[in-house]
Amino acid sequence: MRDFTLTIYKKLLESLLRQEYSFYTFQEYCEGKATSKYIILRHDVDLKAALANETAKIESELGIRASYYFRVVSQSNKPDIIQNIVSLGHEIGYHYEDLSITQGNINEAIKHFERQLDYFRRFYPVVTICMHGSPASSYDNRDLWKSYNYHDFGIIGEPYFDMNFNEIFYLTDTGRCWDGAKYSVRDKVKSDFRQSFHSTRDVMVAAENGTLPDKIMITTHPQRWTNSPFAWLAEFLVQNLKNMIKQFIVIFRT
Repeated sequence: MRDFTLTIYKKLLESLLRQEYSFYTFQEYCEGKATSKYIILRHDVDLKAALANETAKIESELGIRASYYFRVVSQSNKPDIIQNIVSLGHEIGYHYEDLSITQGNINEAIKHFERQLDYFRRFYPVVTICMHGSPASSYDNRDLWKSYNYHDFGIIGEPYFDMNFNEIFYLTDTGRCWDGAKYSVRDKVKSDFRQSFHSTRDVMVAAENGTLPDKIMITTHPQRWTNSPFAWLAEFLVQNLKNMIKQFIVIFRT
């Protein structure tokens, strides 16, 4: 079975449910509702918002709620899709990239942040945010919070600041694999966990064997997951090219 299809994504969720993981949104985690054996399910909607709609429907059918973070760019910011995902019971958050958009202008960045936060709150009472890595930019969007405090805007959580990844295992499909840290400019965390998985099937086998940690954050980018052969191949080719570029950026900046 090809990896990164909606079919295998559903099988992954079903495998985790069979192992009695409870699923929570990031908002619910910040509110202290996540207990025992759990998964915080997060989606960064960078592009192709229609595919986020597909993962949201699969999750809803399985009784799972997830957190969806939308950018302001047109490839992500699709009001009808955002509304539909909210109607399915999911959390919506702001995938902020204000420093990159304003080319490092702190004062303009915080104004832009507040305007976009107000915009997304038209669809959902947004209380969590998550930075967009903006790999091509020299600005780290998290640096906005060196000058400001997101709590002042009614925000209760940002994953890169408000999670202990020594206690919560971080799984992300950055690079279109589950061990793509070398391709990631900013979507990576410091952690004492040493487990590593390459394919979705690897994660499923670990779940079935009971070797996955009890507390996990799973981050996906819905644009990678499709059952369309043409779209799947296009994403495969484009992502391989991106990986080469991003690996060069990581080496260059190091």
